[in-house]
Formats: sequence, structure tokens, C-alpha cells
Amino acid sequence: MKISEFQVKDVVSVSSGKRLGHIYDLEINVTTGKIEAIIIQGAGKMMGLFGRENDLIIPWRNIVKIGADVILVRYNEVGQMDETEH
Repeated sequence: MKISEFQVKDVVSVSSGKRLGHIYDLEINVTTGKIEAIIIQGAGKMMGLFGRENDLIIPWRNIVKIGADVILVRYNEVGQMDETEH
């Protein structure tokens, strides 16, 4: 799968069903060549004039399923990774 194919998929939390956004970037381990995390760009504030909210960094292990249109991830409501679900 190409990176460009990842970027057009919606990222959705399995616990809330909430759309988190699109993949903005990937964190790759240069030693192993494996993807460590996906990064979803934080929403802009005041049309981007005053910076962005924090980006969401979701570890690769928290990806539940990559479908044709969406990527399902474990991500809880308060913005912390849900490590209890496996």
C-alpha cells in the first residue's frame, strides 16, 4: 500500500465512532523500516493564525483494521491511547 492511499482514508475511533481526521504523516523507524505511528494533524485555530492544536500521534499497535475507506483505531475520548484493548 502506498502512503498516498493511507492519506485519503478517514481515521475513526472504534470506541466512540468519532472521525479523528486524515493521516498527515507517518513515524518510521529508520533502523527497521517499520511504521511506528500515524500522525493526524490537529485542527487549526483562528484560520491557522495562532498555531495548531496538538497533533494526534497514534501508535501502529493501536490500529485495529485498515479498510477500503477507513482506518479504525483504539483511541479514547480524553485523547489518550486505550492500551487496555488488544
